[in-house]
Amino acid sequence: MLTAGDFKRGLRIEIDGDPFAVMDVHFQSPSARGASTLVKARIRNLRTGNVFDRTFKTADKVNEAQIELRPIQFLYADDEGCHFMDTNSYEQFTITRDALGEDAGYLSEGLEGIRSVLFNGKVMSIDLPQTVVLRVEYTEPAMRGATAPAQTKAAKLQTGITVQVPSYLETGELVQIDTRDGHFMARIKE
Repeated sequence: MLTAGDFKRGLRIEIDGDPFAVMDVHFQSPSARGASTLVKARIRNLRTGNVFDRTFKTADKVNEAQIELRPIQFLYADDEGCHFMDTNSYEQFTITRDALGEDAGYLSEGLEGIRSVLFNGKVMSIDLPQTVVLRVEYTEPAMRGATAPAQTKAAKLQTGITVQVPSYLETGELVQIDTRDGHFMARIKE
């Protein structure tokens, strides 16, 4: 049993028989004496993909979700969804883009280092690697003399997502992206 005071980003908890992932958590101290500290958590239902905010008291008890993580590989995406293969059993399965949410924008064919999240033997979601390397599909031309790291511009990546990158990057370059918040980390030399 965990208390809400133990919450941290990435923790998986069970509420009313459903598994949830804690996406963000804030602790709010009360102004009244004797009142308990509140834990405001943004959680995502791993079964439905719905995201909502919920407030707990620090003493509220919750169960940690009993999940299993298995290594998988992303194969391809089509109209049905995103297709994966369990690298241990070689079984293939599909998860819809809606169920994956923002995670679908970081998937490129052959991507490894992903894990499936199983709850009661059923795949609920995926765990992405902390960073992925993607190609810049389009960005405005590099600005002359743009060496200040604070100058950024939008870049559309090969998977269709748009991120802010330094102004010196050009179309066709490889970039490393943090999958937790979608920010540019580094340019990758080929």
